[in-house]
Amino acid sequence: MRDTLRLGLSALLYGVIAFGANSVAAEGLSSDQRAALMEMREGDMQKLVFHKEARPAISEVFRDQYGNEVTLQDYEGKVVVLNFWATWCPPCRAEMPSIDRLSADMAGPDVEVLALSTDRFDVERVVAFFDEIEVETLRVLQDRRGKVARKAGVLGLPVTVILDREGREIARLQGEAEWDSPEVKAILTRIVEMTAPRA
Repeated sequence: MRDTLRLGLSALLYGVIAFGANSVAAEGLSSDQRAALMEMREGDMQKLVFHKEARPAISEVFRDQYGNEVTLQDYEGKVVVLNFWATWCPPCRAEMPSIDRLSADMAGPDVEVLALSTDRFDVERVVAFFDEIEVETLRVLQDRRGKVARKAGVLGLPVTVILDREGREIARLQGEAEWDSPEVKAILTRIVEMTAPRA
């Protein structure tokens, strides 16, 4: 009887501890994690702002070049670098090759790099630009009605946000950057480690 009671209390205590740990994780990065990441910012990454609290995941639909519906939930389980851009935006065009190189270098089971066009024109203009700069890895994705951009609070372009494995925004950079720099890769690698599923 005592052994059964002891086992029951142990299971209850474990559940409370696990719930507490998951609750902390649900808030996003801890203050110590955020401080460690901020210390890693150099070069263009000095403009990268880490939020005190993770922002809610966005569920709005956007489309690929073939008209298929896509959502950010399709990438859950990965750290996502999400770039908002447009073909009429010179800084967006300038940084796109580096975003494609970042995708080539880091995309995989833990990281996804997305370039989401906010162009209201036909998708062919986006496809033509990707062909022009010889994009190798990025998918053509378009938020033609601006629903995702509005939900994300994008007021100017380019804007790049980093999403945790649950699709919540944990960091944001306003303006152009060199996205395949060693600093970016180091920060993303650290975020991947920090957000790795617990055993």
